[in-house]
Amino acid sequence: MNSHTVRFVVAGAAGDIACAVDHPPAHVALRGDAVLAHPHPLFGGTMDNKVVQTMARALLGLGWRVTRFNFRGVAGSHGEHDEGQGESDDLLAVVAHQRQPGQGLVLGGFSFGGYVTTLAAARLAEQGQPADRLLLVGPSTQRATPAPVPADTVVIHGETDDVVPLSATLDWARPQHLPVIVMPGVGHFFHGQLTQLRELIVRSWR
Repeated sequence: MNSHTVRFVVAGAAGDIACAVDHPPAHVALRGDAVLAHPHPLFGGTMDNKVVQTMARALLGLGWRVTRFNFRGVAGSHGEHDEGQGESDDLLAVVAHQRQPGQGLVLGGFSFGGYVTTLAAARLAEQGQPADRLLLVGPSTQRATPAPVPADTVVIHGETDDVVPLSATLDWARPQHLPVIVMPGVGHFFHGQLTQLRELIVRSWR
């Protein structure tokens, strides 16, 4: 993401997982770790996706050490696509490697990565080790149903999303009484609106 990004490898169930970590600015107190998941790997999604990087910049400014990673089968990560189940294993392997005792944990994802984030978060909660908060941007809610999420989850969706219709995300959120932040006139990839997205994440977090 910048010259200070450190790239490394974590051992996962399917082999190596390519990762990258960035630290918050020196003047910002460290709050803990955030792990972000990228969009669908079969459609070009990687940890260097612009929306994922925008999410990372927002969380860095809020004091989170941010780790991004490539799902199995993507650019340096071993294994093959597994429709979200194996990918949640990948996310949990990165969390286990990066999570620091006594520090907070944020999980976040964009599109397919948002769906995977909900699966991993549910598993952590079942293990008695829940994340402190979730950030879902344009989560995939149509082809597969995400797991239920905590009430304080930040969900942001574009009004004119033509990949994941806003209606699908509202249908998923409604039974949970979960608020969804809608960005008017914005599509799935937030073209021309990344700065606004970053600012919205920061405002929503405080």
